[in-house]
Amino acid sequence: MLVLNDITILAFEQAISAPFCTRQLADLGARVIKVERPGEGDFARSYDTRVRGMSSHFVWCNRSKESITLDLKHPSASDILNRLVSKADIIVQNLAPGSAARLGLSWEMLHPRFPALIFCDISGYGAGGPLGAKKAYDLLIQSESGFLSITGTASEYAKAGISIADISAGMYAFSGILAALLRRRATGIGEHIDISMLECMAEWMSYPLYYSYEGAAPPARTGATHATIYPYGPFVVGDGKAVLFGLQNEREWTSFCEKVLKMPELAKDSRFSSNSRRTEARPELQAIIDQVFAKLTAAEVISLLEVAQIANARVNGMCELWQHPQLCARDRWCSVMTPVGKIPALLPPGAALANAVRMDPVPDLGENTDSLLRELGYDPEEIGAMRRNKVV
Repeated sequence: MLVLNDITILAFEQAISAPFCTRQLADLGARVIKVERPGEGDFARSYDTRVRGMSSHFVWCNRSKESITLDLKHPSASDILNRLVSKADIIVQNLAPGSAARLGLSWEMLHPRFPALIFCDISGYGAGGPLGAKKAYDLLIQSESGFLSITGTASEYAKAGISIADISAGMYAFSGILAALLRRRATGIGEHIDISMLECMAEWMSYPLYYSYEGAAPPARTGATHATIYPYGPFVVGDGKAVLFGLQNEREWTSFCEKVLKMPELAKDSRFSSNSRRTEARPELQAIIDQVFAKLTAAEVISLLEVAQIANARVNGMCELWQHPQLCARDRWCSVMTPVGKIPALLPPGAALANAVRMDPVPDLGENTDSLLRELGYDPEEIGAMRRNKVV
């Protein structure tokens, strides 16, 4: 039995943060009713067309959900909305700041009527404060949180290659909702969860924050190499490929000198006798490593690193990840249905088997509108009138 199979979630969501949260709840069996704009839907549906005409963002975050289209601003939408809310255990929303409240969808408005309801707001900056009403997207929060200041090269900022601020907010919303469900079992009372993307990223920035404590210099931008540990990063080798490895202690440094570089005397060189000194002497040490690696292939370097028990990795692209032998060996791939047929999907981390989680279809826009309206008590004539009047 899926642990959340008796839970219904009403989602007023778009983009990544809230959809990623509710998809994980759906993975655990929750029923997620996704309310979308008629004709357009979640704007992430049109981000790209890379998955057989569908958006890569949308198919990732929206499996196992039901889609109902509803013009929330239409005068006739309020009755439908009230019936939907009355069925929900949880509401999750990440509409523009203030939008949900203007529609009557706020914790303050709903809690007196539905005291067991759990309400989760996800926004850029959280409620209140000087930026509470400010619009925010993933890259803007990467910048505001200081993430860009430590990411990239000395001459140029670089964003994360994934929506890291959205994902962090979705993860904290997911865990916060699970905790609220546990508390509700004990008290019978719901609660308000206010997720700020800025606060999520500020938590993840804790190491550079403390590294810069009391005005100390922040970590430098060092590309794909570690800012404060060296050697730790990618190195191009003789066959033009790159190998990434990292040293964590002096024992590994000695082993690296002896078994990889074949230069045991380097382990006692005063220029490199601690991580701090190796980091300060980065150009000199890199020149030595590059000279040795220029004569070796990537496979040979990885073999030497394995013998020396130095952690290492290939620098893979997306094609290599699709075919990654570890994912295949652990049976992490399954498939989900979409409006254009089956596509591969990864099992959620920690799920042992495909039948241990819910992996249901990605819905077409408004696919479940009529069936949900019938479930809410509307008859075919009423549903037809709603469509003619563009309520749904």
